[in-house]
This record gives sequence, C-alpha cells and structure tokens, in this order.
Amino acid sequence: MNKINILDCTLRDGGYCNKWRFGFDNIKKIVRGLIDANIDIIECGYITKEIGTECDASKYSNLNDVSDVIPDNNKGKMFVVMMNWNEYDVSELPYCSETVIDGVRVAFHKKDLQQGLKVCESLKEKGYKVFVQAMVSLNYCDKEFIELIKKVNTIHPYAFYIVDSFGVMKKKSLMHMLDMVDKNLLKDIWIGFHSHNNLQLAYSNAQCLADIPMKRNLIIDSSVFGMGRGAGNLNTELFIDYLNENYNKKYNIEPLLSVIDEIIVRFYEERPWGYTLPNYLSAIYNIHPNYAMFLDSKKTLTVKEINEIFSMLDKEKGVSFDGDYIESKYVQFLGKKDNEIKVGNFAKLLDGKTVLLIAPGNSAIEEKEKIKEYADRKDVISISINFNYLELETDFIFLSNLRRYRELDKGLLEKCIVTTNIPADNVNMKVKYKNLLNEEEYVQDNALLMTVKFLLRFNINEILLAGVDGYAADENDNYAYKKMVVHRNKEILEMMNVGMKKVLKAYGQAVKIEFITKQKYIILN
Repeated sequence: MNKINILDCTLRDGGYCNKWRFGFDNIKKIVRGLIDANIDIIECGYITKEIGTECDASKYSNLNDVSDVIPDNNKGKMFVVMMNWNEYDVSELPYCSETVIDGVRVAFHKKDLQQGLKVCESLKEKGYKVFVQAMVSLNYCDKEFIELIKKVNTIHPYAFYIVDSFGVMKKKSLMHMLDMVDKNLLKDIWIGFHSHNNLQLAYSNAQCLADIPMKRNLIIDSSVFGMGRGAGNLNTELFIDYLNENYNKKYNIEPLLSVIDEIIVRFYEERPWGYTLPNYLSAIYNIHPNYAMFLDSKKTLTVKEINEIFSMLDKEKGVSFDGDYIESKYVQFLGKKDNEIKVGNFAKLLDGKTVLLIAPGNSAIEEKEKIKEYADRKDVISISINFNYLELETDFIFLSNLRRYRELDKGLLEKCIVTTNIPADNVNMKVKYKNLLNEEEYVQDNALLMTVKFLLRFNINEILLAGVDGYAADENDNYAYKKMVVHRNKEILEMMNVGMKKVLKAYGQAVKIEFITKQKYIILN
C-alpha cells in the first residue's frame, strides 16, 4: 500500500486571499496548529526577492525569517517554502544543513521549463528536498509531459507534482496523468498532487488518489478551511478526517478547528474564497482564476458576458494573469457596438442649464427633500445614475452597467441614456462607452464619472451631485436601496474613493461641480 503524506499550504496558497499578511503571531499559531494536528509537511510561505521585509507576512526575503515562525518543539515535521523559479537567486540561499527548512518547492510554467529545472538542480546541490511544481499540468500534451518526467528523473528530486492550477481536472484526466507519472517517474520519487476547487472536485480527486492500490508514495496538498485564491483548495480538515477513517491515520482535527475559529474565519469574512460561477468559467476555459476575479470585481457583467469575454482570450495568455490584457478585452467587449444615436438634440436641451446628478448613495434618501428642491428649479435637468430614483421622477436615467439595465423597469427606457456596451433598443440615446472612460484603474468605468465626462461636451452651467457618498468599508452602508448592494473587498472600496476624488477634481477644472448632499467618503475640499 502506498504511503500518503499531507502537505498543508495555508500560509502560501492561502496568502493570495490576504496578500500573505496573516500577522506574525497568527503565522506562528497556524504553524503550531499544523504541528499539533500531526500534518506531515508544512509549507511556511513564499521565499522571494519581489518584496521588502514584512514581519507580518508569510512571504520571506530570506530563510532566517522563516525560522522565526518554526518552534523548537516541532515534532520532527518537514518544513518547506515555495519559490517561483525566477524570484530568488539560489546562490544566496544557505545550504540546507544551515537552516531549519527541509525543502523548496519550485514553481514554473511550461515556457520556463529549462530554467525551472536548472533551479531545481541547484537547490538539490545545496541539500534541499526539491519539489518540482510544473504548473498547469494539463497544458502539456502527453509527449511533452513524458519528456518532462524524464528530465526530472535526471535531477532526482524528492517529489514531482501533478498540478491542477486552475481546478479543471476531472477523474479521467487525473488518472491518465497519474498513469504517465507512475510508469515513467523513478520509483523512489514521491508523486504530489496540488488541486484547486473551481469545479468542486478537489476532495473527490484526492479520495480517488488515496484509494488507488499502487506502491507509490503520495503527497496531497491541502489548506485549512480550503483557504486559497479564487475557488480555494482541498480542505485539510476534511481530508485528514477521511484518511483517519479509511487508512487508520492519526491526524488531530481539533487544533485545525481552533485555527479556523480564531484566525481563518476572519480572513474569510473580509475576502471570501470558494466556488463561484466566474471561477467555474475560468476552469471551463482553463485560464488563470485571476481573470475571473478581475471581471467579477467590475460588478457590471452578467455571467453570460463574462463567458463571452473569456471566449475572446488567446490561449497562451490564459496561463498567467495579465491585468492590462484582460482590461483591454473588457473594454473591447463593452465597446464593440460603439455607435451613438440621438445625441444631437440633447445639446439644445442642456444649453446653459444646471445638471443634477443623483447617485444611489444613502444621502439620496437621507436628504431627499433638499434634492427635490433643486430638481424643481426650472434651470435644472435631473439625471439618476444606474438606477431609478423613486423619490422623484428624474428627467433622465444614465445607464452604463449591464446588470442595472436588466434590473430596470423597461417602461423607463424612453428616458434612458445608455452607453453602447448595453444592447438596448428604444432608449432615448446611446453614447460611446470608450469615449467616457478615464485613466484611474479602480474607477475607469465608474458610472458617475462617465456621466460627468459625457456632460463636459455640452454648454452647461454647473453640475450638482447628490447621493455621491463614495464607499464605506461596510458595503451595506453604500446604497440607498439595499437590493443594489454589491460585494467588493475593503481595499478596492478605498481605492475607488481615492480615484473618484482625483477624477472629479480634474473634471472640476472644466465645469463647476458642487455637492448638494453631505460629502461622506469623497471630500473634494
């Protein structure tokens, strides 16, 4: 019967959920919990030169910092770190005998295979147990994968991994890859399996591996509470329970439950991970999960539109995340029907007028009487932004968000100004989506800013802002109508406030802009 070891990667893969900022004391508690749970191999985080010294993070610039989180009473467990092949000069690492770290996992993509294997070889020469992590294993055809295994044999590492980077492997594919590894990999090299949960298969695939009757040693990766980027990973607490029940293992679950309760749940509440439709789509297209996270964070697209954008991506670009590339595809998708209609008459209507823009912040309700007073003035044209303002009948509704458009009563279309990314007929006018974008990353397509930029082309007196509160850390405080609440992490909300303030100040150089409701999170003066 094969020997099965568990490698917990919470401090490394889980770090994608909190930028590896677990906090120094929490890192030590997690390590202690994993030791007490009798986990075989503990991955302490990343070793990289891409960061400065951060004492609260599980990214380390040297191995001395890693030793600070490993207790003297470590019960002989194996401790490892991961290294992206090009993020650290192996010559700067001490010999393994001079550190408490037992092994290094080396991650590389197919295009970097030769360089990645050279790093593995150098690490082995320094005495480290080397774990070969050839990312996105399914990107290798059978011939390429077997050739890779043969090259790995010449290095003779501690372990060679089947890596399901995007959570796309189904049982048939996993068994096929395992068969190739079993037949071609030297028998004393451990076979590892690293999975993600985009298709909810991490647990069943791990069970399948454990249940195969073969004389190979296996390492199966997992993380506490499944903490990991996007859809997350195999749950350590679930899988060790399975091994205890079926293979007479002696893992202790209780220390992990304490880690979850005291540490991990807080990070989950701040920035959840797990199965979502965008993560499902990223798996179907076999692309980096950050693409799904990027498009989902826009909060302007339905799953159908995300699916369409994924279909536009080049296969080679899908392997690693490129923010500029996906942004260009996003803009390309939303601007593909970029023909304006019925804009000419609008200029005459706005000539010399004041425009009142009503956004859906809480102040739109809290100060509705003041808003009504301004809206009743004869020189004022009122426009609500991405919603129907129920407190008064606005002259127009500006829509740039596909989701908000689909939520709108279609009886209101005749007074809608929509951007050309929205497939709407019978609207008052359409305006070019691309022309209304700004240069600030987090608010590039913010609907209020797009409306202001659209108005800059006309001869208006001034722009009045109502309900433009900005974004509170508690997302439930951000909208006058609770059904409009969308979920974003706190850091993005803060950057949106900064971006809106910057762009509004710039636009204020061209036209007078004044808040008539209380400024909350965006204060221009």
